[in-house]
Amino acid sequence: MKRDRSKLVLGAVAYDAKVVTIWDGFLRWFEERSLPFDYVLYTNYERQVEGMFLGEHHVSWNSPLAWLQAERLAAKEGRVAKAIAMRDSDQDLRSAILVRKDSDAKTVADLRGKRVGVGAWDSPQATILPMLHLADNGLDPERDAAMVAHDVLVGKHGDHIGGERDAVKALLAGTLDAACVLDANVLGFARDGTVPAGALRTLAVTEPFDHCNFTILEGNEAPAGAIAKFTELLLSQDYNDPAVRPLMDLEGLKAWKPGRTEGYAPLARAIDRFRTIDPWLAARAEKGA
Repeated sequence: MKRDRSKLVLGAVAYDAKVVTIWDGFLRWFEERSLPFDYVLYTNYERQVEGMFLGEHHVSWNSPLAWLQAERLAAKEGRVAKAIAMRDSDQDLRSAILVRKDSDAKTVADLRGKRVGVGAWDSPQATILPMLHLADNGLDPERDAAMVAHDVLVGKHGDHIGGERDAVKALLAGTLDAACVLDANVLGFARDGTVPAGALRTLAVTEPFDHCNFTILEGNEAPAGAIAKFTELLLSQDYNDPAVRPLMDLEGLKAWKPGRTEGYAPLARAIDRFRTIDPWLAARAEKGA
């Protein structure tokens, strides 16, 4: 796949059908403001990260794990990855460890020897960060508890929340003793009827972390001035503008913010602790790509 040198090309992962609606809408909005724009969709984040390094697109809409994959791969190649923008809803998130209301568990220590449901193995919010929280609080998730994965759409890094929903259903059914989900999804599952009112309670929450960002890679030549214009236009979007509000609603934000990277420190620590991306980095090195 060769990039279109006349347009700024964005890479995104097709974790849901709404992704096409979102980026078709933003494409029109950018082009109406004299930014030639296009996008390509990938089936998984690993392929998207590789696509950026192959020069298939100029900007990646990355999950937090994909950001760290890009950042670390760039460092190995003597290049620099930068986070240029993110949603307001990407900042200062937490994940929750849930138990049934009648559970005897009062602290993380009470999950020793218990069955703890997580999302897909590559989900930062529903697996990697909650496992780090357990480890930081004296419960080794690889030794002291039975971690039950719900590997829905691996490669999408949990963006679809399907694994979280399955874990919560198993908790309600009594086949798990705890379940790990993004804190914001606790309310969502209550609203959509997945969790009956008062059926579950929060045992613990993780430290704050950041979610997705728009990533660029040093050496990926975009059309002159296109990255700066993309960033400026993105940050100028107004939630009260009827032309973009439906798209922002679909993408789950009310404002775009400048990119920052300090919020990825907990996930960076977690992937080091659990060697999450080591096999992927090793495979990349073996291929020499």
